[in-house]
Amino acid sequence: MFAKLARTGALIAAIGVAGCNDSSMKDFAPEANKPLPDKILADMKAKGMVRTSSVMARIFKEEGKLEIWKAKTNGRYDLVATYDICKWSGKLGPKYTEGDRQAPEGFYTVRPSQMNPRSHYHLSFNIGFPNAYDRANGRTGQNLMVHGACSSSGCYSMTDAQIEQIYAFGRDAFEGGQTEFQIQAFPFRMTAANMARYRNDPNYEFWKMLKVGYDNFEITKVPPKVDVCEKRYVFNQVAPEGTTFDPTGPCPATTQPDSLKTAYADYEKRYDAAFKAAVNSSTPPPKPTIAGIKEASLVSDWSKRRARGERVPIEPPSMNADGSVTETTRMGRIDSPLGRKMAALDAEKEAKRKAEEQRLAAIAAAKAAKEQAKAQAVAEKEAAKQAAQQPVVTAGVETAPAQPAQEVQAADADQGTVSKLKKKLLGMFGG
Repeated sequence: MFAKLARTGALIAAIGVAGCNDSSMKDFAPEANKPLPDKILADMKAKGMVRTSSVMARIFKEEGKLEIWKAKTNGRYDLVATYDICKWSGKLGPKYTEGDRQAPEGFYTVRPSQMNPRSHYHLSFNIGFPNAYDRANGRTGQNLMVHGACSSSGCYSMTDAQIEQIYAFGRDAFEGGQTEFQIQAFPFRMTAANMARYRNDPNYEFWKMLKVGYDNFEITKVPPKVDVCEKRYVFNQVAPEGTTFDPTGPCPATTQPDSLKTAYADYEKRYDAAFKAAVNSSTPPPKPTIAGIKEASLVSDWSKRRARGERVPIEPPSMNADGSVTETTRMGRIDSPLGRKMAALDAEKEAKRKAEEQRLAAIAAAKAAKEQAKAQAVAEKEAAKQAAQQPVVTAGVETAPAQPAQEVQAADADQGTVSKLKKKLLGMFGG
């Protein structure tokens, strides 16, 4: 059964492959010709693999891993190498639109024309986005790659040393006769525990569809035959002779080997039990995921404005679970006349704001100084008045405070009047 699936195309899978032949090899960059390390070749031999046998790859975003699987002499695949992904762009979840900075998820096919041995990123290959599924669902984007240089804006980026080995796996497989290769890109290892963690995520239905292909490989250890109909992936389905799979049309009546159906049913039974147990157990919290086309459109608009050289936040916007948008206030670089003009306007606006703040601060300071001087004058006057009313102490003798001159004169005048009246009365009575 597995050999039959391989003959229908399921075995054609690889990663980092250069389309080459004996004559074209002379034109490749030296890094594209480096042989695999002796240790890897020895491990392959021990597992029943030959250097030129077929290869495929699996990518797991959350775990940050890229796996290389290689066909053994019995037709089944085995893991031969695992690499830590240096960088991948965006969040968990598929790529929706050009500029959303999402690294794709799904099943992709790479052919020799998609390889670039002279890449600005050391070595690279285009993974083939958009594929039939992406196009059927209106998803857009281009130049999505696996490459070196450890720099990513929607790609899967490796170190230069890693991409040299990945490239060599593909190159050797092409030498052995492969004509195209499969890359399976997943948000995470699609175990029952991980699926339970993300069961409430908006991308969950998409991931459940990918999981069918993941499960088919786990069961058979043969890359699944991938088709698209009714705008969804279908795996290891055989259409009647004379019919085809239309990505946007209805799926044809299909058949599947009985042995595969039985194996898949047993696998699903074990999975369901594990899923129920995982739902009721404590698991690590989910990682951030893209909130569908709405968030993708926000990031895409940010990317377009950034590409035009506009002043935009240094990081793209992010949509929260409640629908609100988080955007950093730190602005990015200026790399165009428009960007420099916008920066100059921002600087002018900031200078005016600071000047106004300084003007208002000066006015406030002058007002405060005036109020302080006024309060000090009032205090001094009150102090002088109180000092004048205090008794004067001289050599231990307390004397009344000196009266003002006008008060003294008035008192003398009153005393003179009384004296004259007394003399007159004494004269009248013989005194």
